[in-house]
Amino acid sequence: MQQFDVVVVGGGPAGGQCARVLTKAGRKVLLVERHKDFVTNSFSSAGTPLETLERYGLPDSIVGSYWDQFVVITSNQSGRWQARSPLGVVLDFAKLREFLADEVRGNGGAVWMNCRYVRHEQKHGETLVLLVREGQEEVVTTRVLVDATGPFRSVIYAKGEPKPEFLSGTGIEYLIEVEDADYQRHANALTFFLGYKWMPRGYSWIFPMAPNQLKVGSAVVNADHQIVKQNQPLKHHIHLVLDDYMKLKSYKLIEVHGATLKYSSGLNDIYYRDNVIAIGDAVSTVNFLGGEGIRHAMQGAEIACKYIQSYLDGTSSDFKTYQSEMHQVFLRSWNLSEKFGKKKYLQDCDEIVDKVVTYLRPLSLEDVVDILFYYRFEKVSKGLPQHLLRKLDSLWTRLISKLKNWINRPLEVKG
Repeated sequence: MQQFDVVVVGGGPAGGQCARVLTKAGRKVLLVERHKDFVTNSFSSAGTPLETLERYGLPDSIVGSYWDQFVVITSNQSGRWQARSPLGVVLDFAKLREFLADEVRGNGGAVWMNCRYVRHEQKHGETLVLLVREGQEEVVTTRVLVDATGPFRSVIYAKGEPKPEFLSGTGIEYLIEVEDADYQRHANALTFFLGYKWMPRGYSWIFPMAPNQLKVGSAVVNADHQIVKQNQPLKHHIHLVLDDYMKLKSYKLIEVHGATLKYSSGLNDIYYRDNVIAIGDAVSTVNFLGGEGIRHAMQGAEIACKYIQSYLDGTSSDFKTYQSEMHQVFLRSWNLSEKFGKKKYLQDCDEIVDKVVTYLRPLSLEDVVDILFYYRFEKVSKGLPQHLLRKLDSLWTRLISKLKNWINRPLEVKG
């Protein structure tokens, strides 16, 4: 029976980064991934700010494309923001996960592919973990067990144990190959679609990847819209983008992938039980408003690693402080994002959605990135004064025009 300091279940960004950090620290780590390779479950669109690469030491080899433009299309409006140099990247999600796993191996850790977690139990002071590896049962022991299974939360909750009610969202994405001219129209830009026409309960998108490859997807909040009652399947909204907006004459469908996220309102997840600790989407580190999760999952994993190290060193007996720090880092911004997300996706009419683009239009792309990726929502107000000035200027112009017409009108002569 093999023994480990830490067993991490789930080879996504959170699990991979957690195992990577701990192996670099000299811990004996097993990373468990249920799929036979990392291409099989490439479920993320993976747009992120440029600083993600430097902060987490990620190589250019995992970058699908760089972006220096941001485009928003609503039912009646459009906005485009552009910077002089790239402000972000679209990661190749499979290559990201493979890179993290390779780092684990390179630092002496074990990575078991095609390996499924079944259950764990405490026995004679040890934690026994039952796995099915390539069809064969195998038991290992560990001092710390990490749940990085995302929305499944397979480890932190026992099989059959009731879970609390979660807010959920479902996304589907097409990876397509297009002609060079079609690719160039969407290269270097993240393009989002909002509003009744495109996606009344969520948003759709176009992300550039490798040359001549684009990601086209839609995501929906699984709840009723207060105004729009008729719901269409996600693929309907993807084809709206492909046919009505992109107007592609032809394209090659390379793959279709998707996922469902389950988000705990107010971050009321279970963060730990005894020597089991949950990370990544298992504790709702995905942002509810934009659905962005990779860098947050990696950040949360690094926070967890501090407390795992303390636990292994015997300087702490539980992970209570981990939960407190996660709330300190994420709770305020995530509560605001949840509030705005519910309003935007489930309540707002098209007119309000259009006004958001109008307010944002005067801002720089750097400001837009600050709002959408760093949740500095106060910057939205920067666009409001200019919007009001334009409205006042338009009103003043109309008044002057009416005054001129009145002055220049022919005099009426009465007999």
